[in-house]
Amino acid sequence: MTTSRERILDAYADALAVDGERHATLDAVAARAGVSKGGLLYHFPAKDQLAEALCDRLVALAADDIAMMRDAPDGPARHYIRTSHYANTPLDRTLVAVARLQQAGDPRARAAIETISDQWLSVLTEALGDREVARTIKLIGDGLYHHALFSALGGQPRTELDEGLLAVIDRIIDQSVDAPRS
Repeated sequence: MTTSRERILDAYADALAVDGERHATLDAVAARAGVSKGGLLYHFPAKDQLAEALCDRLVALAADDIAMMRDAPDGPARHYIRTSHYANTPLDRTLVAVARLQQAGDPRARAAIETISDQWLSVLTEALGDREVARTIKLIGDGLYHHALFSALGGQPRTELDEGLLAVIDRIIDQSVDAPRS
């Protein structure tokens, strides 16, 4: 069972993702969460605190994802590519909402997204031993996510993974491992 605080954060994330930052008013969030405005203000006395809590939620959800990525049986690179689709998970919904805050100029949102992006890249770099190969894998995954997100927003979510793409990722990794280091 979710707490009122969690329901409010969920409602705020949904309002941001669907309607944008300008329309994610305290009244709109309270109505979506099924709480009174006073109930919302009890947990978040200012809209700014809602944004901060949502950024904190994103960092925590990403930390869980990064831990799974590190421990993935088929390796961090394959995990990153395999999970680079919009699946309407709490991480997905929060990432989209925080991206909307970033679009509106929120510096905490920008910092949270940049930190998470750097952490994903660091895990890939540690696993692959080559920052440029890691960056290539990350950019491929980011492109897949971007494409899947817009497909999902258009009403046609795509969750299948092209095994051919994973084979290409494996070749990139194999070639980087076999390449002479300078």
